Amino acid sequence: MTEPMSFEQSIARLEEIVGALEKGDAKLADSLRLYEEGTKLVAACETMLDEAEQKVIKLTKGADGAPVESAFTGEAEGNGR
Repeated sequence: MTEPMSFEQSIARLEEIVGALEKGDAKLADSLRLYEEGTKLVAACETMLDEAEQKVIKLTKGADGAPVESAFTGEAEGNGR
């Protein structure tokens, strides 16, 4: 049994699939196969992102030990920018 793809590998494969579909020179059956593979990869990526989000929430705890949710801005706190 093959090992599941990482998030990064899945995104790279999705980029390949989109490129192939955008070219438009694949046969219909091949395009459908690629589209199906792409939708499965999107679902897998969404699952991985959801799992990562849950891990971040678990790792973010308040002073009382309870999880604290806060918006992710992508910037370091205290940066002021």
